[in-house]
Amino acid sequence: MKRTMKTASLLLAAALTAISLSACGGSAAPTSAETAAAGTTAAAETTAATAESEKANDFKVAMILDSSVSDGGWGASCYQAMIGAAGESGWETVYTDNVATADFATVMTDYAELGYSLIFAPGNQYTDAVKQVAEEYPEINFALLNGTVEADNITSILPDAKQIGYMAGALAGLMSKTGSIGFIGGVELDTTKAKLECFEKAAQKINPDIKVSSAYAGSFSDTAKGKEIASSMISTYDVDVMFGDASAVDTGAREALAASENRYDIGQPGDLGSADNKIIICSVVTDNAALLKACMNDVESGSYGNKTIYGDLSNGCLNIGTFSSLVPEDIQAQYKEIAEQIKSGTFIQ
Repeated sequence: MKRTMKTASLLLAAALTAISLSACGGSAAPTSAETAAAGTTAAAETTAATAESEKANDFKVAMILDSSVSDGGWGASCYQAMIGAAGESGWETVYTDNVATADFATVMTDYAELGYSLIFAPGNQYTDAVKQVAEEYPEINFALLNGTVEADNITSILPDAKQIGYMAGALAGLMSKTGSIGFIGGVELDTTKAKLECFEKAAQKINPDIKVSSAYAGSFSDTAKGKEIASSMISTYDVDVMFGDASAVDTGAREALAASENRYDIGQPGDLGSADNKIIICSVVTDNAALLKACMNDVESGSYGNKTIYGDLSNGCLNIGTFSSLVPEDIQAQYKEIAEQIKSGTFIQ
């Protein structure tokens, strides 16, 4: 049975009012004079626009995050995915970031009490909390990124971790001059372990003698730890290309790479680099906005839950990001060919 709203929820509601970012579609109704001048057709259009706006206002998505929406990595990318999907769908958005693990379920419960249409949990680490709150609030829908749970009110969004690892490993193998590359994970999630395994396989297919160093930070938010791990890999193993699956920790690793010459990073899940970037040579881009928008469509159609929505190279939910000018054109061409092989399943069998 649904809990009675607590005082904490009421306080949260006030806070959400202050930070909520409206993304509602539709046009403002015209003045009475304008309506009279335009006639019945304009009046009908106004009524339709108002109805669409009211429909959009009925749908709201909330995101919970254990890191920051401004971490320059995973958190920022997932936040932008929510904003992008909501903007296209005409939904309202809100978020709570820097949430401690012990508070996952509490924050989700508060959003459930407030009647949010969809609660977005961008990571496998939220699985237990999602399952708990989803059972207590069967009328609230949950989207679990990198999850493996399917229920009446839970849809898992699952980018292809193997393809992500292959793409990053292939580029690292192509770009490394020292024959030593590195991987930093946040915690040992199944998806992170799959990325590491495939990162190593792909790099070693490019260069059988390449060495792969890996470490887990035990955190997604400890920037200093990321810098420490990367600095150690550079000084001990001469690592010159790195790939991270650790959100804000990856930002720290890039600081260490920037302190040395000819050291590069491969970003994810957003397109984090640019042609002028001297650290991020390219990104493996996951279109989480498209995956989340598919969830929103299901909520609107009343067909939500009991499914996993997959994202990979074949459906355009996984892509090559922007190349830095530091990546030679011949390597860019090779990498694009390899991406096609990954897409067709012929790169590693």
